[in-house]
Amino acid sequence: MTQARHFLQFSDLSREALTHVFERAAILKRRRNAGELYRPLIGQVMTMIFEKNSTRTRVSFEAGMSQLGGHAMFLDSKTSQLGRGEPVEDTARVLSRMSDIIMIRTFDQQAVEALAANSRVPVINGLTNEYHPCQILADVFTFIEQKGSIAGKTVAWIGDGNNMARTWLQAAKILGFKLKVATPKGYEVAVLDGCDYGADCYEAFNDPKEAVKDADLVTTDVFTSMGFEDEAEARRQAFCGFMVSAELMALARSDALFMHCLPAHRGEEVAAEVIDGPQSVVWDEAENRMHVQKALIEYLLLGQVND
Repeated sequence: MTQARHFLQFSDLSREALTHVFERAAILKRRRNAGELYRPLIGQVMTMIFEKNSTRTRVSFEAGMSQLGGHAMFLDSKTSQLGRGEPVEDTARVLSRMSDIIMIRTFDQQAVEALAANSRVPVINGLTNEYHPCQILADVFTFIEQKGSIAGKTVAWIGDGNNMARTWLQAAKILGFKLKVATPKGYEVAVLDGCDYGADCYEAFNDPKEAVKDADLVTTDVFTSMGFEDEAEARRQAFCGFMVSAELMALARSDALFMHCLPAHRGEEVAAEVIDGPQSVVWDEAENRMHVQKALIEYLLLGQVND
């Protein structure tokens, strides 16, 4: 049995593999928009495990798998044995005998790693507390679509040092762009054991104005991620001054893009005039989750397809 390819962190794919995925995403998007049918996965099944709520992740994977000719099956902890304490290792052994690929959206990265270690088929990380690799795939693809290569560019991350920020750090090292991270004191990016983000690829600030100077892309996320709701009030106070406003965007390059992984809270992490303004590409970014994930699924299951 050949070893399954997995996508558990952004760094699981090489620059060459990522370039292929971005190129295929553009092709698959053009085909979709032209009304062409491309169904290489007829008869194949994706099992989607959700232990965290979702809109974009579920719809993008389910729609994408359907467009590729396959079927996506939804499981959550309320209606599966995961909610009754079945070990993730046992779940992996069973599901990978009935599915061709598995996507999981959960809390702990260790659960994703354990699932992959016991799976016969590819496993995709749909989000954990530590990483959000599919979102950054979509964000980078959106930048390439709008501006060309991201290599040598500057990305400013404003907000929490969360799973998104951590994944942007991995992307910066692999793809050769500069990341400037602005977080309040006490909310800096925690470097996880065994992870090398390439310190030469990024700078850390506690002042968002410093981070956005000359940025080609300004991006943010909610200040209180899922699982941290008890900290919401403390975070609102700590993140005062970190909202991406029109004044903050004006410090970036005049043609800088704005991104947000959504859902967004206008008036908290981003001003309405920014997210709904001309520099915002958040709706393309959201749609591109589907296109780039289709390319990822194709790569994990079929390898480098070039037709």
